[in-house]
Amino acid sequence: MNAKAEHYDVIRKPVITEKATMASEANAVVFEVAIDSNKPQIKEAVEALFGVKVKAVNTTITKGKNKRFRGRLGTRKDVKKAYVTLEEGNTIDVSTGL
Repeated sequence: MNAKAEHYDVIRKPVITEKATMASEANAVVFEVAIDSNKPQIKEAVEALFGVKVKAVNTTITKGKNKRFRGRLGTRKDVKKAYVTLEEGNTIDVSTGL
């Protein structure tokens, strides 16, 4: 498996919410990442895929909610988000896609 495919396995998709938009004003971008990825992997993947310098990576794991599907109780998957702060002068436009 080549390195680029591994980077795409770490970073799933950008998160576009009101909070993520507020973070982008502080030079940060929010990504949904693989649940088993760690901060150095996320930093390496973002730098390789987007060609930017990463200042810091903060992560959060949101536990999946219990929801009913057709009368049966099911659980949504746990989601890990990475708040990636970029160095000054670096930007990523998440609205255009990868």
